[in-house]
Amino acid sequence: MNAPDDVDLPSDWEDDDQPDPRQRRGRKFALLGLGLVAVLVLGVGLVVANYLHGLGNSYEKRTVVQITRGSSDGERPEEIEGSGRNILLLGSDKRAPEDAASEGVSGQRSDVMMLVHISDDDKSVYVTSFPRDLYIDVPGHGKDRINSALAYGGVGLAVTTVENYVGVPIDHVALIDFEGIEGLVDTLGGVDVKIPESFEAQGHQFTEGTQTLNGEEALAFVRERKQFSGGDFQRNRNQQAVLQGIASKLISADTLSDPGKLSSTIESISPYLTTDAELTGGKMVELGLSLRSVRGSDIHYLSVPHGGPTTTSGGASVVATDEDAMDVLREALRTDDMGTYYAQNAGTY
Repeated sequence: MNAPDDVDLPSDWEDDDQPDPRQRRGRKFALLGLGLVAVLVLGVGLVVANYLHGLGNSYEKRTVVQITRGSSDGERPEEIEGSGRNILLLGSDKRAPEDAASEGVSGQRSDVMMLVHISDDDKSVYVTSFPRDLYIDVPGHGKDRINSALAYGGVGLAVTTVENYVGVPIDHVALIDFEGIEGLVDTLGGVDVKIPESFEAQGHQFTEGTQTLNGEEALAFVRERKQFSGGDFQRNRNQQAVLQGIASKLISADTLSDPGKLSSTIESISPYLTTDAELTGGKMVELGLSLRSVRGSDIHYLSVPHGGPTTTSGGASVVATDEDAMDVLREALRTDDMGTYYAQNAGTY
């Protein structure tokens, strides 16, 4: 049923020739690292592994969900098609049962939502963020904030909601509990993040410019929105800044060539990770191999077109859509022409 306009919506919840064996082993771990990057650089704190050298057990600590897409029988509508590959990345601030009860909320919310488009030639990656309060159709629930889909129907409904909105198929989905971000960043030894302006939050001082953040600081940074005049729009940009820091650290030779660090990374993140059943270790090997030529400069960050802040008839604060501009993005995604779209629209929203 539709969420009444006169009550809080779910998102109101606060907040070289023949190498010796050691060389071959190093290369296998490098491919694992590429697999990690293939997903991790595509969303805040997402990390996966494959089955090489016993790391499969760590990866299998993740939660696996079956996803039905599109119509009630699980079939994708005929008009949902496109070139390239698309991965939906979600960051969830799930609360402990006792915390949720004390604050009068339940479930979890996706304060981080990004669509990753991998070009058909596997040479470019485009990461597009959604404002959490974007007011769109949520199947079975009428108009609501986009992040309410996870609260209403879990990962499956979040996939269907975004897939319907962007008009292209979503091939995989990965969700991480925010607690996993803290462990991931600490395992990497901290990450360098560009801070847009000086501010203090949750007992941490953030100074304008590039700052090395530990896990606790990174988590506080990606959660913060009230300190900025841009609110959630700036928070989206901050989330991407942390993502860039994580990607740079993972792509570095120090990480890819260190089996112990890779193993620790997987151990730290897997218990907080949920993926679709098809995103197996083998699939991650395939994904990592396909993206082996991708570098940091090949990963591009955007926001979906949107209107300004507005209110529902019941007074709930939401973000309006911009359908004309969205149609341009939908066509670029469908035809795998994101390079042109990025050149013309980077930094617009």
